[in-house]
This record gives sequence, structure tokens and C-alpha cells, in this order.
Amino acid sequence: MDLQLKNKRALVTGSSRGLGYATARGLALEGAQVAINSHHNENIVAAAKKLKDEAGRDIYHFPGDLSDRDVPAILVGKAVEAMGGLDILVTNAGGPPAGAIEDFDEDDWAAAIDLSFLSHVRLVRAALPHLRESDSASVLTITSYSVKQPIPNLLLSNSIRAATIGLTKTLALELGGEGIRFNSILPAWTETERVYELMSHRAVSSGLTVEEEIKKQAKISPMGRMGTPEEFANAAVFLVSPAASYITGVMLTVDGGMYKGTM
Repeated sequence: MDLQLKNKRALVTGSSRGLGYATARGLALEGAQVAINSHHNENIVAAAKKLKDEAGRDIYHFPGDLSDRDVPAILVGKAVEAMGGLDILVTNAGGPPAGAIEDFDEDDWAAAIDLSFLSHVRLVRAALPHLRESDSASVLTITSYSVKQPIPNLLLSNSIRAATIGLTKTLALELGGEGIRFNSILPAWTETERVYELMSHRAVSSGLTVEEEIKKQAKISPMGRMGTPEEFANAAVFLVSPAASYITGVMLTVDGGMYKGTM
């Protein structure tokens, strides 16, 4: 299938590693122009070099902390300037820390809301004027299957990511008439650096090794394993592509069947 992504202009945030990196890689390999972002400059430079070597084309890269209220608009502006416009926006940000309600104060909640919700809002607001000029505008928010099935000890993530789903669905309904599609992917446990960090946190509490915690978590999947970033990216690249032109307002679980509900 031709995904019709050649020379489409895409900004993928939170993309020096994990799901964001895999998505940026998939887009670049399909011929899209890609701009990537990370909080750490050295990480994003290294990721851009790796992607360029593999895809054989320049990868634009911009550092910036998405929890800073001014950064999303700056990133969009730089990406548009570098690529001459914007067709695809993939909003991804690192998740808040693990813990129970007693572990967090008001400042912790505010920081988590800035990172895991308002970053999506600010990126979309900044990108909208440019997406309106595209003939194939698409936005993908990356959230978590925890919005449907809360994950133990991830109170901040379970609570705040649900707001991004409300945002995504509302914008799909309100802006569909302008030809701008909004979808979200709700990944479950995937073999990323963040998951290893979460498993390390669990291991401290349980007394097990990180490897034992990973095996224990993998057993919850009907497929008996965690997903790979590439498996996530395959779904993400399709959803943002013109080949998915009649798909909007979808909250897609890419979870190996871990979500146990029917809706």
C-alpha cells in the first residue's frame, strides 16, 4: 500500500527515543520530511544523525522542554520554517512519575498537567494555522491504554492522560469539516526506555529484579509479551498518512490485547 507520505511535512515531539523515535523513523522511511524534538539537545542530535543515516535524508531537530508553556509554539515555528509548512503533527511527551496519591503535592500535579496534557493543547494551538493550509492535515496524540484501564501506581498518568483523549475527540468533531483529522493511539506496555524505568521503580518496591518485573508484566498480555516500538510505529504512520483519510476521532489501543474491555 502506498501511504502517500512522500514529502509530507511532519513534526514529532518527544522523539529522541521510544515511541516518538520509532514513529519519526517510520515516517522518514516512507519519504516524509521529519522534524524531531527532545528535552536534551545531545540526545536529539544523536537521534537525528541515526535517522539520517538510515533514511538517507536530512532530519530537522529542535531541543525543547514541552512542559515549558512557550516551547510548543517555538517548536512548531521552527519546524514550519525548516520544512515550509506542516501536514502532520504527532504530539508525544514523557510521562509523569509513578506513585500513589500521598506521594504528590499540588506542584507535582501542576507539573504533570503541563507535561502530559497542556503540551498537547499548546502544540495543536500553534500548529492549527499551518495545518489549515495543508490538503492532508493530520494530528496524532500519543497517550496510554491507561485512559481505559488504569495502571497500578500510575495515578498521575491515569488521571491526566484521559484529558488528552477528550481533547482529541472534541477536535476531531469540531475540525473535521476543515479537513483536519485527529486520532490517538493508546499503547500498552512496550519495550521502551520509559517502561524499563517504570519496571525499575516496581523492582525497588517488590524486591524482584527488573527482568523479573518485565516478565511478570509481559504475562498479562494475551500474546505473552510486550510490544515493540516498531509495532506501535506501524499503526501510527498509517493513521497520520493520507491513506487513512476517512479515519478520525479514533482512540486506537495498540496493546496486544491487554485492554480487557469491549468498548
